[in-house]
Amino acid sequence: MRILHTGDWHLGRTLEGRSRQKEQEQFIDELVEIADFHKVDLIMMAGDVYDSVNPPAASEQLFYEAAARLTAGGRPLVVIAGNHDQPERVSSVSPLVLSQGITLVGLPTSEPVTVHATRTGEIAKIAALPYPSEARLGELLAGDSGEEELRLAYSARVGKLMQLLGREFTPQTVNLAMSHIYVLGGVESDSERPIQVGGAYTVDPSALACGAQYTALGHLHRAQRVKGEGMIRYSGSPLAYSFSEAGQAKSVTLIDVAPGGEPIFEEIYLRCGRPLVRWSSTGGLQEVYNWLDEGRDASAFIDLEIRLNEAMSMNDIQRLRKSREGIIHIRPIYPQMEMELEQTSRSRMPVQELFRKFYQRQTGGAEPEDSLIELFLQLTEEERRQPEEGEEN
Repeated sequence: MRILHTGDWHLGRTLEGRSRQKEQEQFIDELVEIADFHKVDLIMMAGDVYDSVNPPAASEQLFYEAAARLTAGGRPLVVIAGNHDQPERVSSVSPLVLSQGITLVGLPTSEPVTVHATRTGEIAKIAALPYPSEARLGELLAGDSGEEELRLAYSARVGKLMQLLGREFTPQTVNLAMSHIYVLGGVESDSERPIQVGGAYTVDPSALACGAQYTALGHLHRAQRVKGEGMIRYSGSPLAYSFSEAGQAKSVTLIDVAPGGEPIFEEIYLRCGRPLVRWSSTGGLQEVYNWLDEGRDASAFIDLEIRLNEAMSMNDIQRLRKSREGIIHIRPIYPQMEMELEQTSRSRMPVQELFRKFYQRQTGGAEPEDSLIELFLQLTEEERRQPEEGEEN
């Protein structure tokens, strides 16, 4: 069976007021093209269909059109609600679309999803768990306990649900799992809001051990594999939704797996979407204007940091914005500000890194040997442990 794993569409999302609707439409076109070209048997959409609980009408229309196009010819589509979705809104049209091979799961349930692959005749069992917040689970997990106790309770609850959802797995079926959660070890970015990334709502990978051959995850926007039973992957978002994702290659995941077999995956990189880039200018406004005249990153959204000795006027800002509509942020950095930033950075820097930078500055760029760093750390620790005058040993 060939499966296409995608998620975190965030239909309706904007970037500082700039619409991403056309880019999202291009993504749907590309996704349909990929599904058809690779003869995909099943599509798993791992949550965050929309960016808000009350998405624009155009975004809802885009989702319904996407579902219809992706399931043309009898291809099943299974969608779960993410933390950005209103679960009842996602699943409200289930009675109308279930007969078309579209399964929409809004709230956590104990019932697994069963789908039939038309091309291969295989059956897939899917342990599909939408975003399991305490409210959506309908229970309080740890009362007034601390974060660690809540994390353990939450992880244990997710584990019980996954075990329950996987109860119909058999050696004769393709056994899959899907959820929208933060798994311990995943690398996050700024745009995964407002779920509590990490902290109390972190799930241990062992909680997903339900016998699935492949587990399709949503929530983290960087495509990545997570350690655990079977193969566990985040597909990532199809577009870069914040500048913390600048430079990330966006993709969907293609999986080939047979009953009882090891899954084989391939990242299919996407062409759609405007890139998000960061510019850092040390040559003042003229350097930025030179970049603009050269057509640098012509189609991108730009986060601009520019070092200046004199205050930036409103005319300068307006001229920059008129020169390129893709400039989103303009952050002037002045010498005094740089000193404060450097001091703040140093205060958070590990002591060995401070020593390394001091040594490089004193020697004209030479790198200290590990033994020298180790000696410095030992001396620092000894100095810290020496009792102050008047204290007892």
